[in-house]
Amino acid sequence: MLLQHPNMGKIFGGCASVCSFFAALPYLWSNPFAALLGSIALIGSGYALVDFTIPAKHRKQPAVGGSMQRARWAAITMSITVGFSFIMADRMPPSISNVTIAASALIAQILFIQCAWKQKSGKPRVIFITFGLFLAGLLIISVYMGHTAAIALTFALLTIFLFSRSMPMQERREHWWETLLNHPARLLLSTFFFLCFSGTLFLIIPDAARQGEIALVDAAFTSVSAVCVTGLIVLDTPVAFTLLGQALILLLIQLGGLGIMSIAAVALHAMGRRLSLRHERLLTSMADTDHKDLLDALSRILKFTFFAEGAGALILAGLFLYSGDAFRQAAWRGLFTAVSAFCNAGFSLQSNSLVPYRNSPLVLHTVAALIIFGGMAPATSLVFPRWLMARRIPIAPRIALITTAVMLLSGMFFMLAFEWNGVLSGLSIADKIHNAWFQSATLRTAGFNTVDMAGVISPTFLVMILFMFIGGSPGGTAGGVKTTTIGILAMTFWANITNRNGVIYKDRWVPSATIYRAITIVASVAVVWFAVVLMLEVTQQIPGRDIIFEVTSAIATVGLSTGATARLDEIGKVIIMLAMFAGRIGPMTLFMLLSENISVPVSRCPDAKITLT
Repeated sequence: MLLQHPNMGKIFGGCASVCSFFAALPYLWSNPFAALLGSIALIGSGYALVDFTIPAKHRKQPAVGGSMQRARWAAITMSITVGFSFIMADRMPPSISNVTIAASALIAQILFIQCAWKQKSGKPRVIFITFGLFLAGLLIISVYMGHTAAIALTFALLTIFLFSRSMPMQERREHWWETLLNHPARLLLSTFFFLCFSGTLFLIIPDAARQGEIALVDAAFTSVSAVCVTGLIVLDTPVAFTLLGQALILLLIQLGGLGIMSIAAVALHAMGRRLSLRHERLLTSMADTDHKDLLDALSRILKFTFFAEGAGALILAGLFLYSGDAFRQAAWRGLFTAVSAFCNAGFSLQSNSLVPYRNSPLVLHTVAALIIFGGMAPATSLVFPRWLMARRIPIAPRIALITTAVMLLSGMFFMLAFEWNGVLSGLSIADKIHNAWFQSATLRTAGFNTVDMAGVISPTFLVMILFMFIGGSPGGTAGGVKTTTIGILAMTFWANITNRNGVIYKDRWVPSATIYRAITIVASVAVVWFAVVLMLEVTQQIPGRDIIFEVTSAIATVGLSTGATARLDEIGKVIIMLAMFAGRIGPMTLFMLLSENISVPVSRCPDAKITLT
């Protein structure tokens, strides 16, 4: 309806959002987590409806085709409503659930009858209208007699089947979701949101948890943390989840780390299908390559990823087996830890992370290597041998490698200097060096730990905050503002204090647009960080130091924790979930959603003289 009659569509959409909110009000009233999510959904849907514009190719459609499309999507929406009612069966009164389903079904019936009325042939029109009126009567009766969900679901499936077969081919090729996916930022946000939502639905099923079922907020938190490759947890992964639940978490980590778009692109190429130009542009920017080499680059990414994860899994499985694990347990832990480490997720199948292996250098260095190479772009990792041999490599990988090396070595130095007699006490000199190196590698993005994070002293705490904020390299699975961003800002700083007119590195001029983008990235992350810290300070009874650490870990998708995650209430969990999501897709991407492509001819504007010091 939005595509055919936008004003009426916005009115109906707004009414549907408000009615859905009030239908769930009894449950929302007693559940702060659901209330916050419902409010966010209501505000978001309202903004989306107000901001909606019709693409040019959707402004004129045949009357029958448009009504058929509306009826079909109404049936699909109704089936989703029925499924949601089953999920919320023990959390919502049956009367409200039945009325909600019946209302959704009646709206779908009206659109179905409208579509049937516009049929050109008289006989199908009579049959469809009779069928629709009959089911409408059944739905009204079922509100009092029961079986509302079964009748509504039957109608939805029949409608989808009938209209999918009779819909013209042109109508099948053009879909409403192209409006959502015609912007790179929207496409990135949509794919990650879809993964988080799907993961929540899968993790909430009874077979995924050892206790039969987990709370919705905990399932959502775990799903978002896995998809955003963060590693913050509110449930002990090996204790709370069954083998199925752990496998689902591993799948979410892999899809979130690689990016579902990259996997889909290679899969489409394998099936002989082409990508759209819009998707090619997005994936070209993600892979940092020319569009002609896009599929080759994506194939190299997947091959490198699976090779690194496979090799790491074999090594870790052997080490875990040597440490005393049974064969099956060692193999599963090796695979899970390798994928989690390479994707920089920080999930582990040990309740206290890798603390039991703090005296096992081979385990620590294997995991650290996976973290380091996973935190860099595959293209950067593949030129690493050439960089070690002092051969010429592109500028961007060189900056990433130099910044990464400086941070790894300085992080190890600070850890040894500040925590020699602190959290590293009790270890031999060699083990102190091994653990300091491991913590330096995992600190910026991975979330594994071999020491107690709550026990570090203040100087170490400040260094950890800075390193988490910086994060890993672009194109990899790491979060933060990225090493190249810090490298560009450091070169800009040096150029300014040495009175140079521009930033030049290796006989290459760094464009002003790159510098502006680096500044924007740091500023956007800082704004989101401050907002999340402020929200948690207002809503949670947790010390400020722990909140700052937790928020930095969430936004930088690190996953390290001082223990504050376990003390969050439902509102706090939702806030951290939003922080993890924003950190994974990038705060700058969120701001791009609100931007329009408006070019300002700056050359026509006079210079402004502004005093800064």
